[in-house]
Amino acid sequence: MTLDDLKAKVRSIPDWPKKGIIFRDITPVLEDKKSFHFLIDKLAEFCRKKKIDKIVGIDARGFIIASALAYKLKSGLSIVRKKGKLPYKTIRKKYALEYAVETLEMHKDSIKPGEKILLCDDLLATGGTMAAAVDIVKKMGGKIVGILFFIELEGLKGRRKLKGYKVKSLIRF
Repeated sequence: MTLDDLKAKVRSIPDWPKKGIIFRDITPVLEDKKSFHFLIDKLAEFCRKKKIDKIVGIDARGFIIASALAYKLKSGLSIVRKKGKLPYKTIRKKYALEYAVETLEMHKDSIKPGEKILLCDDLLATGGTMAAAVDIVKKMGGKIVGILFFIELEGLKGRRKLKGYKVKSLIRF
């Protein structure tokens, strides 16, 4: 399997969730065991030499990738969710998407000061979601060792919001 094979498995759905957006559906990759294992193995290569205490997965598809990666790398897992989904005290941050304004939250005790954190999500678009997650992790004292994506939409220039961090994406559209 190659990264081109993985890219070919991503389904493109035009005009969803609104007109003009091309949604990149990763479920065909997740459903195929060979593709899913290849994806996690390739993402893990980026992390091999890093000491990671926790991987932070972003709501919702980022949870899937982050949890498998945390298991493979023998690290902890923390999650960032949309507002109102976490039961304990949270730290929150508002951010803008390409088509909406949202709020992210994380349990206020999810990250201990000084912990080495890798943030992970399925897709980098405008960078707003990940930049908000970065702000939350920094507010808790986490040391960000990298930011990892399966897919990057290059035309939306999301990396600009993540300057100063080691950012890796496996495939680009």
